[in-house]
Amino acid sequence: MTTPRPWPRLSSRPGTDHHLFQPRWDLMENPRTGEHLERLICETPEWVDVVAITPERELVMVQQYRFGRDRITTEIPAGLVDPGEDPRDAALRELREETGYTTDRWTLLGVVEPNPAYQTNLCHHFLAEDVRLTHSQDLDPGEDIGVLTLPLQEVGDRIKSGEFVHAMMITALSRVLDLRTT
Repeated sequence: MTTPRPWPRLSSRPGTDHHLFQPRWDLMENPRTGEHLERLICETPEWVDVVAITPERELVMVQQYRFGRDRITTEIPAGLVDPGEDPRDAALRELREETGYTTDRWTLLGVVEPNPAYQTNLCHHFLAEDVRLTHSQDLDPGEDIGVLTLPLQEVGDRIKSGEFVHAMMITALSRVLDLRTT
């Protein structure tokens, strides 16, 4: 069995800026065959997901319309890390802006690569414990977000039943909840 090798980048050209991502076309050389192939790379900002748990052991969740799936989804608070912003600061900001909940108890759960096949970013998962409603929402002009809380056990059951299918949410929750189906 052979071990794959990194592909040399021969050239790169930017695509049109799409706000949430900047496409880039890289001419790559397959080290196994020597063939030159053009590959699309999406330069994407870092993301944060927040598993926010109240003192009553309920998960703070948001509901919003998602354009890609053309439906309203139920998710955990999340968002983009602004340029130069620390991911933890982005998590604090997103939780407060989207839900009005805050806390001083933060833990980095880890990071994941949302789709390393063509995206450059990481998604940082944070746990916010003992969150309390302290502010009103402070939504961006492009946001229309509802807030709800659900008992943690109910969240796990909804994931297991297939009702909740948001990949980044499930990866974040898997670091906190037992999501085994047995």
